[in-house]
Order: sequence, then C-alpha cells, then structure tokens
Amino acid sequence: MAIPDFQSLMLPFLEMAKDKKEYSSNDFLEPLAKIYNLTEEEKSIMLPSGGQRVFHNRAHWAKAYLKMSGLIDNTRRGFFKITDRGLKVLEEKPEKITIKFLKRFPDFQAVRETKKTTSIQEDTTEEVIITTPQEQIEQAFQTIDNALGQDLLQKIKGCSWRFFEQLVIDLLLKMGYGGSKSEAAALIGKTGDEGIDGIIKEDRLGLDGIYIQAKKWETTVGRPEIQKFVGALAGQGAKKGVFITTSKFSSDASTYLPKNETKVILIDGIRLVELMIEFELGVSVKELYKLKITDDDYFTEE
Repeated sequence: MAIPDFQSLMLPFLEMAKDKKEYSSNDFLEPLAKIYNLTEEEKSIMLPSGGQRVFHNRAHWAKAYLKMSGLIDNTRRGFFKITDRGLKVLEEKPEKITIKFLKRFPDFQAVRETKKTTSIQEDTTEEVIITTPQEQIEQAFQTIDNALGQDLLQKIKGCSWRFFEQLVIDLLLKMGYGGSKSEAAALIGKTGDEGIDGIIKEDRLGLDGIYIQAKKWETTVGRPEIQKFVGALAGQGAKKGVFITTSKFSSDASTYLPKNETKVILIDGIRLVELMIEFELGVSVKELYKLKITDDDYFTEE
C-alpha cells in the first residue's frame, strides 16, 4: 500500500489520542503504519534531502495541522494530548479530516492568513493534496538541482580532457582526499600507466593510495574497461580504485565484482555532478532559505 498523504493521517492520529492521555508523536508512528499496512521498505523511503523519512514527515505534518486547529495541544516538549475541541470533532464521527474540514476553526484560519502561508496548490486542490509543505519545498529544490546537474554535465563535456582531469582533482580535494592541491596535481593527470590515470591519498595524512581512472567519454563504459582497471590495480598491488566518467556504465559494468579484495567505486556523469553540487564545485549559492521550527526550550519556564 502506498504511503498515505498527511490529510488521511489526521483522523486516525486524532482517534488514537481520544483516551485523553499524554503522547509523543513517535508513539503513533508504528500504529499508524499498521493501519495502512506499510512495509518496512515503504516506511524507509526518505525525502529528497535524506533528512527524514517520508512517512514520518507526513505524520509530523498531520500533527502540526491538528495543533494549528486546536484539536490537540502541547503539554510539554515533544508531548501533546487531545483538547475538548478535538473530542467534540470525534463525536461528529467525520469520515475524514482535511484542510477544508479544518477551515471551520478560527485558529486554523488565522495561521493560514499569517504571512500568506497557504500555497496555490493547497487552495485549489486541497482534497487531493498528497505532499506536505516540506515535501513540496524539497521536491522543488530537487527539480532545480536536477536542472543544474544537466547544465553542469553539458559544460563538462564541452571542456578539454585536461580541464576534466583538473575538475577531478578539485572534486576529490573538496571531498577531503589528498593533501595539498599541488600534491594531488602531481599524481593525477599523468597519462595511463597500465590503465591508471593517477593516485591520490585517502586522507590528508597520506594513509593509503586510491587509484583513479578518469574518462571524459560520450559512449557507455562497459565491463571490459572495469576489468582492465581492476587488472591495473592488481599490477600495482592496490586494493582501492575510483573510475570516473562523464557518460554512464553498462549494467554488466555496474554489477561487476572483482574476485579479489579490490574495491572499485564507479562514478558516472550523473553522480559526478551530484557530488559537484553537494561539495559546491563549479556552482555558486544564489539564495539561502531556512526552514525553521518552534524552539520549545525557549518557552519552558523554570
């Protein structure tokens, strides 16, 4: 069964609190998951940012909307219980609690009107909203990143192979590998010694060497190229390698596992630009947006 939208979670969330006991949000996660027969895989699905599970996020927003409407109220940090208004709502035996349903409460209307918090999507299709406000933000952010990644990849493909080698150096240094830029440059970019383009230290202390193969290709990298790289590593007595390409790997190449102890990481064009965005190489920050939550500690009186 698909992960329910946050509106669908509001009624069962409120019903579980009808005994007037104090609860934390986490107390309801497993019971809600059982109501919707969610699998472990479904419960593990993450938001695009990787910062929170989708199901947890939707349960959080279901609680947030119930609180905005005065149907539940915080009792202390991280805990809440149902209010008299919430109990009266349950007495009505509603089939579902939605944003439209909550509009009857002045508290909810006041929050929505403050700083124009209502989105266009929420106004026009509120009965069928699936994603939470945070999901909408993250999905929009992911769309921007995807477009940025495509632009970066096209620019890389239009550059020389020497620039690509320099980009590889810069990225690995940004990721914490190697020592100084001059040390890394002295090791990467020397033409193929048995299929190896360079070596960089695993960390700034110089422990272990990681062997690099960098291919600015348009064509798909197949399994024979990976096998050749593994053979080159064996010839150097090396056990760690990174194969970076601007194109992609075939399925045979992606699933190839050396029979020895050699560990090879494959980075295709898409993963390459993802790392560039993550470690801010070749990109600049246009705007910064902060997602803020209430600091309950501030409002705790001794």
